[in-house]
Amino acid sequence: MLKYILSFFIVIHGLIHFIGFAKAFNFGTISQISKEISKPVGLLWLGTAFLFLFVTILFLLKKEAWMIVGITAIVISQLLIFAVWKDAKFGTIANIIILVAVLLNYGSFHFEKSYHKDVHVNLQRTNTLEMDLLTETDLTALPEPVKRYLKYAGVVNKPKVKNMRIAFEGQMREKGKDFFPFICEQYNFFDNPTRLFFMKAKIKGFTVPGYHKYSNANAIMDIRLFGLFSVVKKSGKEMDRAETVTLFNDMCLMAPATLIDKRISWQIINSSSAKAIFTNDKITISAILYFNEEGQLIDFISTDRDVNNNPFSTPVSNYKNLNGINIMTYGETIWHYPDGKFVYGKFNLKEVEYNVSGMK
Repeated sequence: MLKYILSFFIVIHGLIHFIGFAKAFNFGTISQISKEISKPVGLLWLGTAFLFLFVTILFLLKKEAWMIVGITAIVISQLLIFAVWKDAKFGTIANIIILVAVLLNYGSFHFEKSYHKDVHVNLQRTNTLEMDLLTETDLTALPEPVKRYLKYAGVVNKPKVKNMRIAFEGQMREKGKDFFPFICEQYNFFDNPTRLFFMKAKIKGFTVPGYHKYSNANAIMDIRLFGLFSVVKKSGKEMDRAETVTLFNDMCLMAPATLIDKRISWQIINSSSAKAIFTNDKITISAILYFNEEGQLIDFISTDRDVNNNPFSTPVSNYKNLNGINIMTYGETIWHYPDGKFVYGKFNLKEVEYNVSGMK
């Protein structure tokens, strides 16, 4: 809604500049501006009007250039306003509002650029890796329910996975608060376990981007209002361990081909569940995976994501074939506290790509 309000505001502000053009060329009786305007300057008023309309189009199309064009339009507009200050001074307020919108959007843009840079660096590394096929031999050491899962997923006799890109939309919340909507894009890299997760949330109409980065067994969560003002910033050993669980959860749910990784050791529980122990660098975590008769992974439970050992689970469902792989497309993130179950996230998988060579 704010997007369209701002667009309407920019259009109206732009159209007002036609008054300066009309004054210069004597189109009608223009009483709003008392000072005479030369025709060359009148053409500048006209050009500025079209420039603001162009800004609106770029903004609605989500083109990054709208910010640069917007600054240009604001500067020219303000110079024109100074020339007829007595009659047009209130146009300064409109320019300030648009300038603030540009700066806030630039904050989010610049923040997201740091994520893009990290993705690019990791893609360059994994692009040099060879891509062998995953065969039946690779499944030998896996418990039977895990074997069934990989076969159901359809990863056998297909390339092993070195990285993946996924896109989600869904809802999240903090305990005691309402859900807020979000969209996110994420890249995972599996040679050197890395998870780069960039989320754009809408909280009470405001854009709140967040970047979760896990690399070299170190995790950072950075959430900023408009990409400028820090809301939450966390790191440290507890965060490193928690994000190791999250990364392994991604492997289990969305990159089943990676479950042949030698950093995973397995313990058989029964025909429908198995315990996985995953080690990355000096961090070791574990989880129990639950499967149904069809071979689908239906739940993941770990007590290593919380310092108090509260169980963390991710029940999943709605399996679909995406890019040749049978994969879940709906999941929830749940904390199991002593006072009851708390669902804090609902995720709908929209896109998944494996072994990507460049950013989308």
